[in-house]
Amino acid sequence: MGFGILIFYKTFLWSIALADLNRQRFSDIDRPLMSIQKLYIDQQIADSPQVRLIAKRLGLAVDIVADAQIVYDAVSAAADPVRQGKNVLFLTRNKGSFIKACPGTRAYTCCGYKILHIGSFCQMDCAYCILQSYFHPPVLQYFVNHNDLFEELNAIFTEKKIHRIGTGEFTDSLIWELWTDLSTHLIPAFAAQKHAILELKSKTTAIQNLEQLHHNRKTITSWSVNTPKIIAEEERGTASLTARLKAAEKCESWGYPLAFHFDPIVLYEGCEKDYERTIKKIFSYVSPDNIVWISLGSFRFMPALKPLVEKRFPKSKIVYGEFITGLDGKMRYFKPMRMKIYQKIIACIRDQAPQTFIYFCMEDDEVWHKCLGFTASERGGLDHLLDEQAIKHCGLINQ
Repeated sequence: MGFGILIFYKTFLWSIALADLNRQRFSDIDRPLMSIQKLYIDQQIADSPQVRLIAKRLGLAVDIVADAQIVYDAVSAAADPVRQGKNVLFLTRNKGSFIKACPGTRAYTCCGYKILHIGSFCQMDCAYCILQSYFHPPVLQYFVNHNDLFEELNAIFTEKKIHRIGTGEFTDSLIWELWTDLSTHLIPAFAAQKHAILELKSKTTAIQNLEQLHHNRKTITSWSVNTPKIIAEEERGTASLTARLKAAEKCESWGYPLAFHFDPIVLYEGCEKDYERTIKKIFSYVSPDNIVWISLGSFRFMPALKPLVEKRFPKSKIVYGEFITGLDGKMRYFKPMRMKIYQKIIACIRDQAPQTFIYFCMEDDEVWHKCLGFTASERGGLDHLLDEQAIKHCGLINQ
């Protein structure tokens, strides 16, 4: 065998072995997420064992930077900074609080959710994603100062009152499973206490790390869901609806409680039937009794997002619906249109799962009353109602 052929043969075998390893660690649908092309590391944390582990898994050359502005400038200089930001990973420290209040608004009913700020931005590319215009510039950052993170969490745990905490506000909860071992530390930490739940919200199927973990039902695995049409046309690089539901089915078999989020609900011709089919499909995979909650929220956006969508998603029509300016300054569908689709979706969920708790994300009392028959404030507030569900499904103790 000639030298060149031998090298080719060894390279071929190595590529097969690497592919097998990737198949074991990630499912096929997650491969579009594995596209990091550049790794920057903050020099203050360059010697961290966690940083070395992530760098080894990515297998990329590393740029160690003294100033985050170097990363921001490199991303901003690209023709499409949003797309560029999804191909760059910056490992750094969170210099602020890890636990933050959800950025709700007084004009609409808020759920009292707390954000665990593990990182920012996302590798998936949804046309409607607010993160495109929220971060300036948009950079995929992961915070590695986990001693500070767990110090804050431990303080929360000792308060002995219920907290609902999630990692899926400024990023997707599970994309980090591709390179980090964060879940193997977070989930057992929540399992060891009785006053807080962790919600992992995703559009991926990166659940492999969750199978063998002791969770004590203190971690809710949840998925953002939509119709196959919206997923195919507006959610680049995400798992299909079927793949998400198969992942939910696996997590249920591992004992995890579940949640689903219809947000954003997008109006288009034929959407009512499509959402009905989506709901029926959910309950063909998972048990209604194991669902902690289902949230509903219609498509809404700040005006600054529209030109970004027009430029980056020229075929998308989602920003051309019948919108008005809401009380929070966001563009929203006319309220009668929102209520009509909500009522259809709620009726379908009730038909499949009469006892499953449904709530609205950022809607007012009129919508609550006309669509659900009550307002959250009449029953102690939405935070109280969600706490009750966490007690019921996750065994939390409010004392």
